Amino acid sequence: MASQPNGNHEQSNPDADLAQAFKDVARGERAASSLEQTLDKLEEKIQELLERAEENQRFIDNENGKGAQSSTTDTPERKNDQTTTKP
Repeated sequence: MASQPNGNHEQSNPDADLAQAFKDVARGERAASSLEQTLDKLEEKIQELLERAEENQRFIDNENGKGAQSSTTDTPERKNDQTTTKP
């Protein structure tokens, strides 16, 4: 602690400490709010990309004649792939 000119040590002022704590909390809240807004925007962009990817996949499936079939349907080729990958 810093010494006063008369040699006494500076005493902490509880009111000043409390005011500084509230300032620090307010600054932290602003930072958290800003971060949350940024994350919300990022989440929206990710959702848009996922939707576009799903649309593209549906388009590709329709172009390949798979529109009526599920992509999880086991074809003979897929069954062979599955059996060869198992130990």
